[in-house]
Amino acid sequence: MPDTDSTELGPTGRPLPVIPEPTPLTTHGNARIVSMCNQKGGVGKTTTTINLGASLAELGRRVLLVDLDPQGSLSVGVGLDPNGIEVSTYDLLMDSDVTWKDIVTPTGTEGMDVLPAVIDLAGAEIQLVSEVGREQVLKDKLSDAATAYDVILIDCQPSLGLLTVNALTASDSVIVPLETEYFALRGVALLTDTIERVRKRLNPKLVIDGLLGTMYDGRTLHSREVMSTLVQAWGDTVFHTVIRRTVKFSDATVAGEPITEFAATSTGADAYRQLAREVLARWQRGA
Repeated sequence: MPDTDSTELGPTGRPLPVIPEPTPLTTHGNARIVSMCNQKGGVGKTTTTINLGASLAELGRRVLLVDLDPQGSLSVGVGLDPNGIEVSTYDLLMDSDVTWKDIVTPTGTEGMDVLPAVIDLAGAEIQLVSEVGREQVLKDKLSDAATAYDVILIDCQPSLGLLTVNALTASDSVIVPLETEYFALRGVALLTDTIERVRKRLNPKLVIDGLLGTMYDGRTLHSREVMSTLVQAWGDTVFHTVIRRTVKFSDATVAGEPITEFAATSTGADAYRQLAREVLARWQRGA
């Protein structure tokens, strides 16, 4: 647990930690692969993938975003035109001759690239069922990419199907964005059961980096109670960083930019920069 030098309580009801500045990197590669996962939609998975990625890039990390949601929201959120995407993560999964280098696309953020998705990816779930080693396909495809990046963030679809299992099998860890409202809590147990099954059967190294409270509104009793319940159940697994509601996130999505660039001085941008530092600190402690 991070050191604390203050009795000031954060939104999670715990003393705010002292998060050290991350150590600059002198070399790149050996990426940590992280799945952004929650089977409930609309909880901030894509927003977190984009903005955490951009914040890590600001800290000198080379970041690769992987759009594994057939809706392609991540690809649009970094400014890509879905009609202009000729090869995508569908081709990566379904064509043995396609490598990540064939589909990787720069974003407007320095140090951050993306493997884009289109609606065709929805068919991959059905087609993969008949494949030998179907849960391992993404892991095999990303193994080479890990040598070129420091962090690979996978934006999972809002389900616990075969695409998500592929992401979890390929990953070192999971971040769970969770809207601070009652119904969002109900799905956490199902998700953690899935993560545990993947850990036992396919990927023994898989861990949960943390649960991230999103769309938080401290003015409402409901948000505060949900956050309190989350901390009571999960303790230090819950990130100290909390992402508050702000219209700036929607505006940034429309602009096709991370909030760290669209509204660089906003509270939302500050929150994701803090999350990036907290995530790196947790990885450092777990190394």
